[in-house]
This record gives sequence, C-alpha cells and structure tokens, in this order.
Amino acid sequence: MIMAIEVPEVTTVASNDMLLDGIDFISDGDQYLTFVLGKEHYGVDILSVREIRGWEAPTIIPNSPSYVKGVINLRGVIVPIIDLRKRFEVSEPTYIRTTVVVVLIVKTGNHEKTMGFVVDAVSDVINADDQDVQVSPDFGGSVSANYVHGLVNVGDNVVTLLDVKQLLTVEDGEVVHHE
Repeated sequence: MIMAIEVPEVTTVASNDMLLDGIDFISDGDQYLTFVLGKEHYGVDILSVREIRGWEAPTIIPNSPSYVKGVINLRGVIVPIIDLRKRFEVSEPTYIRTTVVVVLIVKTGNHEKTMGFVVDAVSDVINADDQDVQVSPDFGGSVSANYVHGLVNVGDNVVTLLDVKQLLTVEDGEVVHHE
C-alpha cells in the first residue's frame, strides 16, 4: 500500500543517507523512491535523491516557464524548483501538508545537476528487478516517453519509473544549476 507521509514546513524530511538506512542492497533490482502526483504514482532512482524537504515557497525567477516555481538556497547551493504537476500537466497544484520537494542530483560528465521537484507526497521505497520493469508505451501524453524508464506493478498500482537524467536535461527556458 502506498501512503502519504505528512511533513512540517521548511524542514529536511530525509537525506539520502537516511533514505538508504535499513534498505537491503543485496538484491538483483534497483531501489526507487516513490511519490504521488494527483492520483498517479511515480518513482525515481533512490541513488539520485539528495534529500526530501517540506514545501517552502521558493524565490520566483521572472520569465520562467510556469512549471519552474523558482529557486531555493540549499546550504549555499541555488536549486531550481520544478512543479511536476505543472510539468506533466497532471492538474493544478495544491500545496498541502504532505507536499514535499524531492531534491535530485545527477552526475553528467564533470558536472552535477541539482534540481528540486515538487510532489504531492512521498510514498515508499520499492525494489524493482529488471524483469519487473516494463517498457512504457508512448501515447503522446503529458509525461513524455523520454522521461520514462519504465513501468512496474506495485500491489494494485502501476508506478511510472522516471529517468532522472532525462528529467534534468536542459530544455529551452529551463533553469539548471551546475555545481
């Protein structure tokens, strides 16, 4: 069962070390942090997650795309914040007690890209073996097939596994910070 975790405002809910604590790494599969957007379930590679923070209003950047909420200062690093509901055209975002920012880092060449994604709630950490991950059909929907690593069944839910490197790829008008 996937459940929402309620978090207070402006706090680090979990760092990568805390997320990985107690997870059995002796498995054939990969671990994914799952989260909810509207009624849909998504997952990202747990090793890309830097931390999970409670929702705080970011500093607005003028003339940004509507899905770029702004930036936050994360211990001296300016991190762009993307609202995945708006990015994926799921529905209009509502910021409630379970709303969090998942901060992701991906190494690309000699650089690291850091970005925060606003999600409705964090759910769970799941294990998915390669044979459990199914190829996602491209229906031309709001979530581009380029962003999707695959689909996996978890109980009664289908979790869309997102390709973090593709999500963090610079697109026209998108703001990305390089460390």
